[in-house]
Amino acid sequence: MSYTNFTLDIDADGIALVTWNMPDRSMNVFTEKVMRELNAIVDKVAGDAAIKGAVITSGKDTFSGGADITMLQKMLTTFATEKGKDLEKATRALFENAGIMTGLFRKLETSGKPWVSAINGTCMGGAFEMSLACHGRVAADSDKVKMALPEVKIGIFPGAGGTQRVPRLTDQQQALQMLTSGQNLSPQKAKSMGLIHEIAEPAKLVETAKAMIRNGLKPVAPWDEKGFKLPGGPVYSAAGANLWPPAIAILRRETYGNYPAAAAILKCVYEGLLVPFDTALRIEQRYFTEIMQTKEAAAMIRSLFVSLQELNKGARRPAGVPETRFKKIGILGAGFMGAGIAYVTAKAGIPVVLLDRDMESAEKGKAHSDGLISDQVKKGRAKPEDKDRLLSLITPTSDYADLAGCDLVVEAVFEDSAVKKSATEQAEAVLKSSAVLASNTSTIPITALAKNSARPKNFIGIHFFSPVDRMMLVEIILGKKTGDKALATAIDFVRAIKKTPIVVNDTRGFYVNRCVLRYMSGAYKMLIEGVPAPMIENAAKAAGMPVGPLALTDETAIDLAQKIMKQTIRDLGDKAVDPKQMALINTMVDDHGRFGRKNGKGFYDYPAKPAKKKLWPGLREFYPQLKPEKVDYAELQQRLLVTIALEAARVMEEGIVTDPREADVGSILAFGFAPYTGGALSYIDGIGAGQFVKIAKGLQKKYGAEFKVPRLLLDMAEKGETFYQRFDPYAKGDVKQAA
Repeated sequence: MSYTNFTLDIDADGIALVTWNMPDRSMNVFTEKVMRELNAIVDKVAGDAAIKGAVITSGKDTFSGGADITMLQKMLTTFATEKGKDLEKATRALFENAGIMTGLFRKLETSGKPWVSAINGTCMGGAFEMSLACHGRVAADSDKVKMALPEVKIGIFPGAGGTQRVPRLTDQQQALQMLTSGQNLSPQKAKSMGLIHEIAEPAKLVETAKAMIRNGLKPVAPWDEKGFKLPGGPVYSAAGANLWPPAIAILRRETYGNYPAAAAILKCVYEGLLVPFDTALRIEQRYFTEIMQTKEAAAMIRSLFVSLQELNKGARRPAGVPETRFKKIGILGAGFMGAGIAYVTAKAGIPVVLLDRDMESAEKGKAHSDGLISDQVKKGRAKPEDKDRLLSLITPTSDYADLAGCDLVVEAVFEDSAVKKSATEQAEAVLKSSAVLASNTSTIPITALAKNSARPKNFIGIHFFSPVDRMMLVEIILGKKTGDKALATAIDFVRAIKKTPIVVNDTRGFYVNRCVLRYMSGAYKMLIEGVPAPMIENAAKAAGMPVGPLALTDETAIDLAQKIMKQTIRDLGDKAVDPKQMALINTMVDDHGRFGRKNGKGFYDYPAKPAKKKLWPGLREFYPQLKPEKVDYAELQQRLLVTIALEAARVMEEGIVTDPREADVGSILAFGFAPYTGGALSYIDGIGAGQFVKIAKGLQKKYGAEFKVPRLLLDMAEKGETFYQRFDPYAKGDVKQAA
């Protein structure tokens, strides 16, 4: 039999080498066809007396990304269609589908022939679950090898035996940590946990795997042998009594009950370890079926896997524009943002010219990269030669002539229109006519800045977030005259530095800052109402936000918030900013000198490490405090999410963002909008437009105009539409397939 996705070669010792190499994919993934072929190969190996065992490896640089998540989406779509006709039948079909991979891996595990997984690169999700079902596991000794069960990050969990094999190979504490966090494991870490048996030189990987079979590897999993004992002792033991109560409490502290999949992992492990292995797999399958039906799973799979991959592959890139291969990139301004952009560009292997007003400033900007890469070397995440290579790519200068030959120049100078005008004119004087000039402005409209350019078609906004090396989102802002070539070049650049691009039309604050400012403003209003500051911060975290709005204001700087508010009043008039909120910020900055984290005092106090930050007690003196029991805590959570979601809806209504994928992914990557919701628009879709409008109107009645519902949402509520129906991103068929 011939296979499309695998090759099968049997050596003189009777050991089969199964090489997984999908012809139409950059990375191997489990599809229905792959599983059918693997099933046939397992039968072939088991049924052929001449075959003594099998080694499975990859013909690509990576091993596998796991299951094709679009296959899961298909299962969910079928379930959604069928459940209206017969819920019990639809649920049973979902259960049976969820068990196909589990059954395949169990068949391999109990086939009677030894199987070894030779892991040569990234091995994720279902691929690692398959490896765990093999009787031997060997990983290449390479930085490229990472193993993980990351499903919890997209709202599901390892449902093909992962929650049962991991805690039977390592102690329960490490198993829970790995399963609930989705952490990456190096070969050394995986071996220390007992999840793999050997680490081999990359060139000897397959030979090492074959040697395990030659040396008499038993074709039986440890848990199928009589007398098997759990590595860390049984659940009902002193160790178990010390682990499980705090594990449940820690999960609650970390997730606030917002992530059903994380709770299901604990249930699977706890219940599964009390019963025989095949019964445990059945328990896992039942919980997996339950989790697949949650709105959290559907929303997170869509936004954090499918949409994210499509955007990363350039879903919004104009068709027909040749891809840019960057030979040299210029950065104007070597301050914190410019230096950060230079670092990520050099890290991607692209030569950078880092320009500032004098060599001392430019050198200081390069030193920022030195500090970042040195820290990576210190932590073992980079090698000394990586540092040398990265720093050799950054050329500090104070001479605009050094920008000659740049394909793209990113302007990251001070937020002052006159300074930006001068920088633009001097850069364009030496750039080739085809070069693109991008501004990293966070506040000034791109169309206004493009007036300084002699070639507005090649002028665009590329808005990074701070700190650049850690923030994965980049907003690409189109001016009125920005052309397709500039957009394509900007997207190519963002993809080259391994960040996610979203395309936004020009407006004050673009997309992200408009939403963030609403979040902060909501908190200021609560403070003025007398809501205790700890309740505001805790409500935000309970709602699913990673950082409270007051802490976020400190991170971005309170004096910056003051500047933005004053500029808004100058541009739009006194009514554009709530005078009470302006007074609060003025009091913090002008009367108390509290600028935020940067000067060690803001809404929080920042004592010297290792002490942790704590809310400034002086906040209590600003306004009469409400008694905590008089505050509706659930409503605080709702207010914080609804105010952001309403702004996201307004941005869609105004045509600033036109693709709901970008609004959702952008809200999660930029400021951590409650990931379990799938993003700001999916939050509305999950509630339903009609119910959401009802909630917002109730809040408007109590708290004012910031909760006013845009006409778009009223229309959607009337028609029963979702954002993904109203603004269908696939209507034009311009989808870049997820891997």
